[in-house]
Amino acid sequence: MSSSLVFLGHSTVLLDLDGVRVLTDPVLRRRLTFLHRVVAPVSPGDHSDVDVVVLSHLHHDHCDLRSLALLGRDVRVIAPDGARDFLRWHGFQQVVTLKAGDSHPIGAVTVTATPAVHDGRREPFGPRAAAVGYLIGSGRTAVYFAGDTDLFPGMRDLCPDLDLALIPVWGWGPNLGPGHLNPQRAAEAVARLRPRRAVPVHWGTLFPYGLKLFYADRLREPARAFAAAVAARELPTEVRVLAPGSGLTWQP
Repeated sequence: MSSSLVFLGHSTVLLDLDGVRVLTDPVLRRRLTFLHRVVAPVSPGDHSDVDVVVLSHLHHDHCDLRSLALLGRDVRVIAPDGARDFLRWHGFQQVVTLKAGDSHPIGAVTVTATPAVHDGRREPFGPRAAAVGYLIGSGRTAVYFAGDTDLFPGMRDLCPDLDLALIPVWGWGPNLGPGHLNPQRAAEAVARLRPRRAVPVHWGTLFPYGLKLFYADRLREPARAFAAAVAARELPTEVRVLAPGSGLTWQP
């Protein structure tokens, strides 16, 4: 059985691993506070029949409550430690929270939380929950979804046999704040992880109203610069730059 993904934009990826459909950090709407989606909208078929949602942290561009509601209040959600009460208060009842190192099975797939170097607090007045990444694996394949993170020492030891890494390479605006990877540091993450394949995420999708005209390069260049940085290091990883809405299939 092959494995597949569809990159839906920003940090939202639909994974199909051994028949289990996993949706990461769903942002499915055309607008999000002061941000708007600058690429084609998400097709409803690309988030139907989801088995589980994984949330890396509670920032609005990773935990959008209205997007979660589109999936149904009974959707199963795996979230970081400290997020349970917040999500249950907003009506989501099937919530499992994990600390880094904890795992939870979903059918043939096991989801394991990994460390992340990022402030996960829900601004401006929300809870201070952790930020994590996830290893999402079955007996046939292993995927690393980094969420938002800077480099950390244990990244080298996350998984010795990694099929795919979903690596953030930018953000949603002209500049990056702390706790993020730029294209060059994302290439260093690939050097540490050594996955067979890497797909850049967290780029080219959301941008503040009125600024696209002045910073159009921020929507195009991060993924290209990441691919070039990985190539310059002569790493064995195959980089696949996917436009939002496009996908990838691989054989474990």
